[in-house]
Amino acid sequence: MALIFLILMFLARVAEFILVFNTHILDFSITEVWSFALLQDLEWTLYFLGLLFIVFLFLSLLSKSFSKIFLQVILTISLLIHLALIFYFLKTLLPLGKDLFAYNWNDLVLTVSSSGQLNFLNLFLGILVLIVFFMAFQLGIKHFPFKLKTSLFFTGILYGLLLIFTILPDLISAGASETKRNVELNKSRFLTEQAFDYWLYGGEYYFDFYLRGSSDDLLVKKEFTNDEYPFVHKNGYPDVLSPFFDSLSQKPDLVFIFIESLGKAYSGKDAYLGSFTPFLDSLEQHSLVWTNALSSTGRTFGLLPGVFGGLPFGEKGFLELFDEFPYHHSLLSVLRENSYEIRYFIGADRKFDHVSDFLEYQQVTQLEDESTFLPGYQKSPSQNGFSWGYADKELFLNGLRKLPSETTAPQLRIFQTQTSHDPYLVPEREFYQQKLQSHLRNYLGLSESKITEYMAYQDIYMTVLYADDAVKLFIEEYKKRPEFENTIFIITGDHRLPEIPMASRLDRFHVPMMIYSPLLKRGAYFKGISSHYEITPTLLSFLEKNAGIQLPEEVIWQGQVLDTARTFRSMIAMPLMRNKNQLVDYIHGEFFLSDGQVFLVSDGLNIDPIEDGDVLTRLTGEFEEFKNKNSYMVQTRRLLPTPNNKSD
Repeated sequence: MALIFLILMFLARVAEFILVFNTHILDFSITEVWSFALLQDLEWTLYFLGLLFIVFLFLSLLSKSFSKIFLQVILTISLLIHLALIFYFLKTLLPLGKDLFAYNWNDLVLTVSSSGQLNFLNLFLGILVLIVFFMAFQLGIKHFPFKLKTSLFFTGILYGLLLIFTILPDLISAGASETKRNVELNKSRFLTEQAFDYWLYGGEYYFDFYLRGSSDDLLVKKEFTNDEYPFVHKNGYPDVLSPFFDSLSQKPDLVFIFIESLGKAYSGKDAYLGSFTPFLDSLEQHSLVWTNALSSTGRTFGLLPGVFGGLPFGEKGFLELFDEFPYHHSLLSVLRENSYEIRYFIGADRKFDHVSDFLEYQQVTQLEDESTFLPGYQKSPSQNGFSWGYADKELFLNGLRKLPSETTAPQLRIFQTQTSHDPYLVPEREFYQQKLQSHLRNYLGLSESKITEYMAYQDIYMTVLYADDAVKLFIEEYKKRPEFENTIFIITGDHRLPEIPMASRLDRFHVPMMIYSPLLKRGAYFKGISSHYEITPTLLSFLEKNAGIQLPEEVIWQGQVLDTARTFRSMIAMPLMRNKNQLVDYIHGEFFLSDGQVFLVSDGLNIDPIEDGDVLTRLTGEFEEFKNKNSYMVQTRRLLPTPNNKSD
């Protein structure tokens, strides 16, 4: 049975290679990854069988027949899970890890349903494969009746090879290409190691941090003030936006446009895949644009806490602390206290990822989602009867109708799209198929061979074009409103989508970010690295100086301020969370720490691996200190002293 398992694992890897390289356009070939991949598979299979043999041996002392059935069942289920993990990877180009444990059951069902994989045919095929595997192991028992010497020989080889693998270093490519590394990984091994780490160490806390000012190489030198609240520091952020704006005669309105899965790789100036957002490209010419902008997380769960609060992640993202949010300020709460009305619009379910819990904590004025749409709007196309909600154009049109025609208070309005999300089903499909072809030929000027490559991801690119058209529709309609002339628009993506192969480990966080407004004196491009964390302190400092708003004396923003340098530099320090439960990335200055490896960051957020023990030690220490503070906050819920508890 063990030999058959080994053969089937090898065949599964061959099938994985065929499916991945036929489905995706990768910048490397099978010959570059097959050796590391097969060694990964062999190492994991031997390790798994070695552990299983010990269990089997003890069970066989009790019952020989039961031990055989037990082994058949475990090997069969393991193979079925392995195939499921391969299909998950085929869809996302990301191996499934700790993020599996970060979602509640309802969110998991919703996510699986959205992919279209939860259907009768797949369930039937799964049962059929289960039976085939079980029978294959039964045939192994009948046709390979090894004697004791043969069995001992194979067992000796198994543990001998295991010893060799234990001595050898990691059998995987080093370098910046996350996709290449992900292809090589054995998907069952990755999930098992992640699960083991989560279950064994997930609840442990270490509180050995100490208060210190931030480094001199950052834009803002923070003065931390309270060892019981390690994120608290004095509010001393400079105003960097005033030079680009006309004088304000009143408090301006703020409109945030969050575009689902909008990565810099396919939007805006110097997009290395070519830009699929022609309207946003034109808007850039009249905006403040940060070409090296980072999201704080690789998924949507970190968008609102990152942009509006620069908040720490907690264990699974700040929104997962919904049962008892630690007391904190945000852009929303500070502006609400300065007479702003806060309005939020999304076409999906506001309860997903506990978005509504966060917004209700901020005491927003208006909270609209798919359940509150006006009659006459159509939901997005469905996959097997499932739809995330309303498409982006419907979101904006419905939102505009729901905005008050007249207001007596300044406004902060948030529109969050969702169409450019798996399963990437675009409305008006025939129209956008033609538009994509025209865009590839005329806007990007691609050759026919290149167009064929891009068409492998046509569903994705069509939704990006659609999202861009939706923003164009929104801006054109908003211009007709009287408040437009006093409005500042902040436009960004929540993360880069993973289904199109990523150039590097930092690529998933690289998003467009711009500020557009009739109040701007001029547009400009900035190359200094900035992130979602910098948005709140930057806007508040600007509004304090130009609109007279009142700010708290102490804050917990993790960010700096938006860097307006015209040449490339990095003067920020921040952790980055890939997925829920996966906190393995940290950037400080021009150095990026990822999975224990250091990279040098250059313009375009390109990264190159370097060997520098001192930098590795320094960044690892800083990263561990953040994680310690973060864990302390999760357990104690101490983030910011409450107004009546300042002496804590």
